[in-house]
Amino acid sequence: MSGNLETGIPQRALPRAVLIYRHSILTRLTHWINLVCILVLLMSGLQIFNAHPALYWGQTGADPRRASFEIGARGPRSSRAGFARIGATTFDTTGILGLFRNASGQDSVRGFPRWVTLPSWRDLALGRRWHFFFAWVFVANLFVYFAAAILSGHLKRDLFLSRPELRPGALARDAANHLRFLFPRGEAARHYNPLQKLSYLSVLFVFLPLMILTGLTMSPAVDAILPWLVDLFGGRQSARTIHFIAANLIVLFVIVHVLMVFLAGPRNELRSMITGKYAIPPKQNHDPASS
Repeated sequence: MSGNLETGIPQRALPRAVLIYRHSILTRLTHWINLVCILVLLMSGLQIFNAHPALYWGQTGADPRRASFEIGARGPRSSRAGFARIGATTFDTTGILGLFRNASGQDSVRGFPRWVTLPSWRDLALGRRWHFFFAWVFVANLFVYFAAAILSGHLKRDLFLSRPELRPGALARDAANHLRFLFPRGEAARHYNPLQKLSYLSVLFVFLPLMILTGLTMSPAVDAILPWLVDLFGGRQSARTIHFIAANLIVLFVIVHVLMVFLAGPRNELRSMITGKYAIPPKQNHDPASS
């Protein structure tokens, strides 16, 4: 305990952050490989989607009149406009989706802009090669992560929710803390909060399996070996639609995840995923005398 030189009033030493080892080297390695794979799969997937920017449901063929979702451009050449249609609702998306102006002012009709596709130019064959190669890298990396998570107890210990955490009140309280950007400190910061666990489990056991299985369903070679996959998803066109939705939900998860990293403190969060060491912020108790 030290004193204030001017007033002589004793002051308590400020609590310090505690440095812990949070992520194993295998967790960190698979995390960064996943990030690279997701980026390449997203960009190459959009290249593939641009070859026919429409989604269908059921056993329908590629008939634009029966599309559930469509991106494109319409109108006379002098006043052409980009659009996105979901069911019977159409949105003007010129400059965002469907229609773009290049540097010379000429119209470029394509579903997604070139800066988010791999490759940036129109090349379906090359986009498929990128997509298929990194899809298998992604699956192999996930297999390694799951095996390590199960053998080490990480999955059961850190990701599965306890009964108290599943109570509606606990989930509502955690959601309210996130909305107010109140992040855990002290002992609570050593563990994932309920919303983190739910989001990770949703990605691991719902969105990723859906994306992988629907991706396999779209392969004629796999259909020949496992024909029941087509029936499971109600047709290859339905599988393509589910694949697109699951992929976008995973991208949304990544965006929210990155946002939370920056809000919680990017230096500390990135250090934990690079070196494995994470600084636990001290729990600050309210002192009634100070109010």
